[in-house]
Amino acid sequence: MQVQFGKNTDIDEWMKLVEEISWNFPGLETKEKIDEHRETVLRFMGKEQALCVKDNDKKVVGVLLFSRGHNMICCLGVSPKFRRRGIASALLSMALEQLDKSKDITVSTFREEDSKGTAPRALYQRFGFVEDELIEECGYPNQRFILHPSCL
Repeated sequence: MQVQFGKNTDIDEWMKLVEEISWNFPGLETKEKIDEHRETVLRFMGKEQALCVKDNDKKVVGVLLFSRGHNMICCLGVSPKFRRRGIASALLSMALEQLDKSKDITVSTFREEDSKGTAPRALYQRFGFVEDELIEECGYPNQRFILHPSCL
């Protein structure tokens, strides 16, 4: 399994994974929100800002969206069946290669007391991200993490 840029032809498989893990992502609670996310993914694919990992059957098992314009990681998810295999690390490594390492790189994730945040927070910290301000996104309490240029 290797990381590759997502293409429009991957969108159906991509969205199957999104639906599988949507319970873990505030803002994807309804069909309408999932449909909006599909359009967002297609826009990111068109700008080569969407990464995915597929299994041997060409099923998308990991996804990551990033923004060059905002120098940030936007969304990262891996199928529960494929976790703890280095997929999230591989996706994050490739995304960081695409971003401007001379500037701060940001990502938001769950707060420390949120059990959903244990794995993603540990991942970002392994890569050198540090805690920043507490924020709210889609009505859900999150925390911003920053990777400073001096940490790269």
